[in-house]
Order: sequence, then C-alpha cells, then structure tokens
Amino acid sequence: METVFINTPLGIAKLEGDEMGLSNLTLLDSDEKLTDIIPEELEDAVYQLHEYFEGKRTQFSLTLNPEGTDFQKKVWLALEHIPYGQTISYLELSKNLGDTKAIRAVAAANGKNPLWVIVPCHRIIGSDGSLTGYAGGLQRKKWLLEHESPAKQQSLF
Repeated sequence: METVFINTPLGIAKLEGDEMGLSNLTLLDSDEKLTDIIPEELEDAVYQLHEYFEGKRTQFSLTLNPEGTDFQKKVWLALEHIPYGQTISYLELSKNLGDTKAIRAVAAANGKNPLWVIVPCHRIIGSDGSLTGYAGGLQRKKWLLEHESPAKQQSLF
C-alpha cells in the first residue's frame, strides 16, 4: 500500500492505494510532511484532485478499492451518481437505494466513506436543507458545496 500527503485548500490530504486502486482519501487536521515523489499508483489520483480543487474537474475517473461491507459499498456507489453541484437528502438516497426504512443505515454508511471528496458524501444534506454531519467537519462540507456551486459569489471590488 502506497501513501502520499498532498496540500489542498482544505488542508493536508492523505491518499492510500495500490495497483488495485485508491482505497483511502482523508483530509487531516494535523500537519504532515508533504510527499516529494508521488508513487505511480497514486499519480492519477493526485492529478485529478488538483484539477478538482482548481475547478477544472467535475467528475473523477479513478479505480477505487475501498474496504467496507457490501452494503457500505452499495451506498458509496450511489454517492458517485450524485451530480457535481447538486445535493440530495439522506431520505432521497435511501429511496434511490430502494428502502426508505434504511435511512439510518445509509447515513451510517455515508459516514464511513473512506474516499472523501472523490466519493462525494459531502453532497448529502438533511431533508430540511441543512448541513448535517461530515467526518471532515461542517466547515469543509460547506467549502466543498460552495466550491461546486454553479452560482459563485462575485466580488464587488
């Protein structure tokens, strides 16, 4: 398993993966030494993340290999189908998966997503439109949603 640390607008990101795909992307609250030489297995992920944060990429095309239960993987796959710049509620996600009664299990699986940003769990909001839990903190979730918003705030000066 290869590991890299890169700088992003949200702090240091830790990426882990191997020839089978990217298995983990976490935004850290601590300082880590940035990686000087990116292993070949992670080059594409690093490149695509930089493009995303520069506003040049709206969809990732990477081989993903997260560890989780079959149910968690089903939820994470559904997250990948939420279009850039859009949000849905936990209830809508549960409906999309065919079981509105599974809303708590869906929310729990969403919270265990090991591939933040790339598998866009930040696009899930409360039924009332509120920002609800995000493992990376609500300030990061808010930043990601604003970054993806089609209506960018304009400066008057």
